[in-house]
Parts: sequence; structure tokens; C-alpha cells
Amino acid sequence: MATAEERGAELIRFVASALVSAPDEINVVVAEDGVLELEANESDRGRVIGRQGRVAKAMRALLARTPGCSDLQLEIVD
Repeated sequence: MATAEERGAELIRFVASALVSAPDEINVVVAEDGVLELEANESDRGRVIGRQGRVAKAMRALLARTPGCSDLQLEIVD
């Protein structure tokens, strides 16, 4: 059975891959203290963040409402 961090990472990877033009360059790393670090191609980073951070906020809200993943945090890495 997958841990909460693994399920959260897979969820974020799935959503982010649907948004970008290079989905194979999406990488989600589980860091310490329940932080998920989302790495994307530099040209796709704006798509992952969205205007005024709306897409990033939506992914964080989705993660917060996923059972067992409410304690996880999402960071978008430069």
C-alpha cells in the first residue's frame, strides 16, 4: 500500500503532466517534513503556477482535500 506522500506525489504529477507541453520532464520529489517539491521544465513553469498562482493554489487545494494528504505541502522549485 502506498504512503500518503507517494499518493500525493502521484496526484500532483498527474495533474501537472496534463498542464504542460513536456509531461515527461515533470518530477515530484518527496522532501522532509511532508513537503512535495514539483520540478518542471523552465518553459512550463508558468503553466504550473498559473496567473496569480491560481493553478498552484488549485493543486494545493486538491492535495489538502485528498484523504491522508492534508498534512502535505506543495512547493514549486525553480
